[in-house]
Amino acid sequence: MTEQNTEEVSTGTRDRSRNESLLLRKLPYLALLALTIAGVAFTSVTNTPLIRYWELLAVASAIMCIATGWPDYDRQGRLELIWKQVAHWLAIIVAMRIILLPSVQTMLTGPATAFALLLLLALGTFLAGLNISAQICALGVAMALAVPALLWLKQTALLAILIVAAAVGIVAVFWRR
Repeated sequence: MTEQNTEEVSTGTRDRSRNESLLLRKLPYLALLALTIAGVAFTSVTNTPLIRYWELLAVASAIMCIATGWPDYDRQGRLELIWKQVAHWLAIIVAMRIILLPSVQTMLTGPATAFALLLLLALGTFLAGLNISAQICALGVAMALAVPALLWLKQTALLAILIVAAAVGIVAVFWRR
């Protein structure tokens, strides 16, 4: 192998390794966002609030916030980080539980409850990110944007199906000629 080919292989391996490392570092954020979108989609289709699901995502968000902030603190700072995050996420879970009170539930439909829980989770994620990481803030914004995006998608899905069906019908009519 020539020196240039060896250098190209080495550079290609390094780039691939760097991309894999970046993907591994971003995987928790992507996983949490994917779980959020899956929960919103499920709720949107079934019109059933996933109460425990959102609470578990809040706990997962707390763990991710602590893990993200961990390297930036010394021993004393880490204890403070843990207590602040535990208090923050407990407050979010308590707010979620308030939404689930029977007196509040009489005013909300199943989908409205689920979307309110998701918005609390998104707000909690965004606010936690203000103290820890811009990536967590961005994740909170993405979670919040998932609600109107999926509601819009649900509303336009029927229209899109009708348009596709009409297009297929038109193509079928002219295809025979």
